Amino acid sequence: MKAFAKLGLAILIAGTAPLASSQDQQHAGHGAHDAAATSAAAALTEGEVKKVDKEAGKITLRHGEIRNLNMAAMTMVLRVQDAAILEQVQVGDKVKFAAERLNGAVTIVQMQKAE
Repeated sequence: MKAFAKLGLAILIAGTAPLASSQDQQHAGHGAHDAAATSAAAALTEGEVKKVDKEAGKITLRHGEIRNLNMAAMTMVLRVQDAAILEQVQVGDKVKFAAERLNGAVTIVQMQKAE
Protein backbone atom coordinates (compact mmCIF):
# COMPACT_ATOMS: atom_id res chain seq x y z
CA MET A 1 0.00 0.00 0.00
CA LYS A 2 2.87 2.37 0.78
CA ALA A 3 4.20 1.76 -2.73
CA PHE A 4 0.90 2.93 -4.22
CA ALA A 5 0.93 6.04 -2.04
CA LYS A 6 4.49 6.88 -3.09
CA LEU A 7 3.65 6.24 -6.73
CA GLY A 8 0.54 8.43 -6.48
CA LEU A 9 2.53 11.22 -4.85
CA ALA A 10 5.23 10.97 -7.53
CA ILE A 11 2.61 11.18 -10.30
CA LEU A 12 0.93 14.14 -8.62
CA ILE A 13 4.21 16.04 -8.28
CA ALA A 14 5.26 15.22 -11.84
CA GLY A 15 1.89 16.34 -13.16
CA THR A 16 1.97 19.76 -11.47
CA ALA A 17 5.58 20.66 -12.30
CA PRO A 18 4.89 21.38 -15.99
CA LEU A 19 1.85 23.45 -15.00
CA ALA A 20 3.91 25.67 -12.70
CA SER A 21 6.59 26.03 -15.34
CA SER A 22 3.98 26.95 -17.95
CA GLN A 23 2.50 29.61 -15.68
CA ASP A 24 5.94 31.10 -15.05
CA GLN A 25 6.55 31.29 -18.78
CA GLN A 26 3.17 32.94 -19.35
CA HIS A 27 3.88 35.58 -16.73
CA ALA A 28 7.33 36.22 -18.18
CA GLY A 29 5.65 36.63 -21.57
CA HIS A 30 3.35 39.34 -20.20
CA GLY A 31 6.37 41.45 -19.24
CA ALA A 32 7.84 41.07 -22.69
CA HIS A 33 4.46 41.91 -24.24
CA ASP A 34 4.15 45.07 -22.11
CA ALA A 35 7.65 46.17 -23.13
CA ALA A 36 6.85 45.56 -26.80
CA ALA A 37 3.59 47.50 -26.52
CA THR A 38 5.36 50.42 -24.87
CA SER A 39 8.06 50.41 -27.54
CA ALA A 40 5.47 50.24 -30.33
CA ALA A 41 3.51 53.10 -28.82
CA ALA A 42 6.68 55.16 -28.58
CA ALA A 43 7.41 54.71 -32.30
CA LEU A 44 6.19 57.77 -34.19
CA THR A 45 4.57 57.65 -37.62
CA GLU A 46 5.38 60.24 -40.28
CA GLY A 47 2.57 62.18 -41.87
CA GLU A 48 1.55 65.33 -43.71
CA VAL A 49 -1.30 67.60 -42.59
CA LYS A 50 -4.01 67.84 -45.25
CA LYS A 51 -6.78 69.54 -43.22
CA VAL A 52 -7.31 70.85 -39.68
CA ASP A 53 -10.84 70.95 -38.20
CA LYS A 54 -10.49 72.66 -34.83
CA GLU A 55 -14.24 72.76 -34.14
CA ALA A 56 -14.57 68.97 -34.53
CA GLY A 57 -11.21 68.21 -32.88
CA LYS A 58 -10.02 66.32 -35.96
CA ILE A 59 -7.15 66.39 -38.41
CA THR A 60 -6.75 64.85 -41.86
CA LEU A 61 -3.33 63.29 -42.39
CA ARG A 62 -1.61 61.46 -45.20
CA HIS A 63 0.46 59.05 -43.13
CA GLY A 64 2.77 56.10 -43.28
CA GLU A 65 2.04 52.73 -41.71
CA ILE A 66 0.81 52.95 -38.11
CA ARG A 67 2.46 49.75 -36.88
CA ASN A 68 0.98 49.54 -33.39
CA LEU A 69 -2.52 49.60 -34.94
CA ASN A 70 -1.62 47.37 -37.91
CA MET A 71 -2.83 50.13 -40.23
CA ALA A 72 -1.48 50.62 -43.73
CA ALA A 73 -0.35 53.97 -45.10
CA MET A 74 -3.28 56.11 -46.26
CA THR A 75 -4.98 59.49 -45.94
CA MET A 76 -7.59 59.64 -43.19
CA VAL A 77 -9.36 61.82 -40.65
CA LEU A 78 -8.18 61.27 -37.07
CA ARG A 79 -9.39 62.54 -33.74
CA VAL A 80 -6.95 64.25 -31.40
CA GLN A 81 -6.82 63.52 -27.70
CA ASP A 82 -5.86 67.12 -26.88
CA ALA A 83 -7.25 69.99 -28.98
CA ALA A 84 -4.04 71.97 -28.32
CA ILE A 85 -2.33 69.70 -30.87
CA LEU A 86 -4.36 71.37 -33.62
CA GLU A 87 -3.07 74.82 -32.65
CA GLN A 88 0.51 73.75 -33.40
CA VAL A 89 0.06 72.62 -37.03
CA GLN A 90 -1.27 73.86 -40.33
CA VAL A 91 -1.99 72.39 -43.74
CA GLY A 92 1.21 71.24 -45.45
CA ASP A 93 3.20 70.64 -42.25
CA LYS A 94 5.21 67.44 -42.03
CA VAL A 95 4.58 65.78 -38.66
CA LYS A 96 5.41 62.75 -36.57
CA PHE A 97 2.67 61.34 -34.40
CA ALA A 98 1.58 58.48 -32.17
CA ALA A 99 -1.96 57.12 -32.38
CA GLU A 100 -3.93 54.70 -30.23
CA ARG A 101 -7.39 53.21 -30.46
CA LEU A 102 -9.39 55.05 -27.75
CA ASN A 103 -13.10 54.37 -27.26
CA GLY A 104 -13.18 52.62 -30.63
CA ALA A 105 -11.69 55.52 -32.60
CA VAL A 106 -8.15 55.99 -33.87
CA THR A 107 -6.92 58.97 -31.88
CA ILE A 108 -3.69 60.97 -32.03
CA VAL A 109 -2.18 61.02 -28.56
CA GLN A 110 1.09 62.79 -29.45
CA MET A 111 2.21 64.95 -32.37
CA GLN A 112 5.22 67.08 -33.25
CA LYS A 113 6.43 68.84 -36.35
CA ALA A 114 8.97 66.77 -38.27
CA GLU A 115 12.47 68.18 -38.59
